[in-house]
Amino acid sequence: MIVVVGSINLDLIARVARLPRAGETLAGASFTSSPGGKGANQALAARRAGAEVALFGAVGNDAFAAPALDLLRSDGVDLAGVRRVAAPTGVALIHVDDAGENAITVVAGANAAVTADLIPGDALGRVAIVVMPLEIPLATVAAVAARARAAGARVIVNAAPAAALPATTLASIDILVVNEHEAAAVAAPLGLPAEPAAFCAAIHARFGGAVVATLGAKGAVASGADGPFALPAPTIDVVDTVGAGDALIGALAAALDRGATLREALREGLAAGSLACTREGAQASLPWRADIARVAATI
Repeated sequence: MIVVVGSINLDLIARVARLPRAGETLAGASFTSSPGGKGANQALAARRAGAEVALFGAVGNDAFAAPALDLLRSDGVDLAGVRRVAAPTGVALIHVDDAGENAITVVAGANAAVTADLIPGDALGRVAIVVMPLEIPLATVAAVAARARAAGARVIVNAAPAAALPATTLASIDILVVNEHEAAAVAAPLGLPAEPAAFCAAIHARFGGAVVATLGAKGAVASGADGPFALPAPTIDVVDTVGAGDALIGALAAALDRGATLREALREGLAAGSLACTREGAQASLPWRADIARVAATI
């Protein structure tokens, strides 16, 4: 069982030839809206990768709440832990250019009301993997990580959006997942190297948990109990990178939940992240277990 504690958004997506500069207005080619939020994305990614998943988060009492939850509900994610609050449902304003790169502004809204008391103790038992990105208050991440560790659950934290994490929180994490920018944000206040492989080794040595640093088209590096290693990413034709990191984390968690090693799980994560880049959108692009397994076998 995987428990995801995280954000739920509605993504508002504009396709543009190139990303706008400061103070610039561009004509967009198209506009769509779709469910998103890192917590919701990672929950759905883990579900499509074959895991039983429960999501804990918050939405508003507004018109954005229902579409933000549609795919989660239809794919069988347990939403009993989603609270309705007196704040607007979170939104992400996304520009995607012709090369598939994106720039995103997230407005937290109801996600700022996600607190540790939302998660009952029986959700954090020894069979659970708890997954948390950082689009909810850092105090909530810290409190849930400590509770989950005390209950015997494994804790996966995705330090996205990039933010520094206190040493006490890092000590409660079993697997930390970052990209290159996020590694730098975590490393700086700790006086640790920001270069991805060195960062992974340093965090593992100081805090004991495993660390994964994703490198986009170059794959990922990791450090854990079995030592440091690197894996390449499959070669793909990129359509849209939105949701790729969330696909990786969901598939990684689902593989670990089935008893995979970190190396095996990261292979599935890289396959899922790459497949997500071949379709538009965040949740709509998340791949299913059979496709993940097929691509993972080539890594």
